Amino acid sequence: MHELPVTENILAIALEEAARVHARKVTAINLVVGDMASIVDDSVQFYFDFLSKDTPAAGAALNFRRVPPQLRCEECDEHFDFRMEELEQSLACPHCGGSRLEMVSGTEFYVESIDVDE
Repeated sequence: MHELPVTENILAIALEEAARVHARKVTAINLVVGDMASIVDDSVQFYFDFLSKDTPAAGAALNFRRVPPQLRCEECDEHFDFRMEELEQSLACPHCGGSRLEMVSGTEFYVESIDVDE
């Protein structure tokens, strides 16, 4: 259910931007969603369709670009992809075996761009 306030924010951002550029219609909203962000695309779409009725964003396409998780080893500074199945094993850097790891992508969630008709 946390998708409802998130979707309200997406719609507010799109409508503000459309008003700023004097657009009459929002045609698409391009979102970046990290795989670890626990955002369900279908839920966002459902709420958006409901919330955007009777607004300039009604009928706009929501495009979701998923970003896989990536970690950085603080010991050797290497970046590598993270897979959930690795949690069952000991999580270590595949380059040096280090265990001090930082997530550098995969948790993001933001509006990348908005397409409008002017």
